[in-house]
Amino acid sequence: MLISVQQLDVYYGPIQALHNVNISVNQGEIVAIIGNNGAGKSTLLKTISGLVKPTNGQILFEEKSIGGAQADTIVKLGISHTPEGRMVFPDLSVEMNLVAGAYTRTDRAGIREDLKKYYKKFPILEERKNQKAGLMSGGEQQMLAIARSLMSRPKLLMLDEPSLGLAPVVVDEVYKIIREISTEGTTILLIEQNATRALNVADRAYILSNGTIELSGTGKELAANDEVRKAYLGV
Repeated sequence: MLISVQQLDVYYGPIQALHNVNISVNQGEIVAIIGNNGAGKSTLLKTISGLVKPTNGQILFEEKSIGGAQADTIVKLGISHTPEGRMVFPDLSVEMNLVAGAYTRTDRAGIREDLKKYYKKFPILEERKNQKAGLMSGGEQQMLAIARSLMSRPKLLMLDEPSLGLAPVVVDEVYKIIREISTEGTTILLIEQNATRALNVADRAYILSNGTIELSGTGKELAANDEVRKAYLGV
């Protein structure tokens, strides 16, 4: 098991955002967490990545406790977080955004090799490498955000709403890339409101509702579940 979240409670002041959450992700899997707005999905990723401190429970990464660790420590351990809304640095060039993704690394030759690698995987980024990231389209910024996260060479890539606000044809491209990244050996934890997309790509999935895990199973099992189909798939 690569990461295990056990009995996790998270509060924002007096408001409890996560209630006794238990999830696990095995090496090589794509695991999706789906749920409506306000379900606690982004809070879960922020807690894993050290941006929010847990109140109770454990987060184990490669059997080491990381709950409450600093965000830069967690990146160095091998967890990278692509946030909702992409959050590129708009006034920096595309290439500087990518280099910023490798800020915990000191192997300059390796960083140059990874720039070449991701320019090959995302040709639009090479075309725009000297352009300010803020001038790119939403889809191009999403490609940049994913590539920037990969520059830290993560063992676990966490993606928060990668399809948000994108045209369907761009979403197709993003999910093609997610599959490729998984095939190349990076484990993925995927947060998504687009339940159909998420369940189609996921090995396993969890339903998060009001801060609580309500259901779990394989992507196929949940896609076939009548309750899930009515609540999240519009069927």
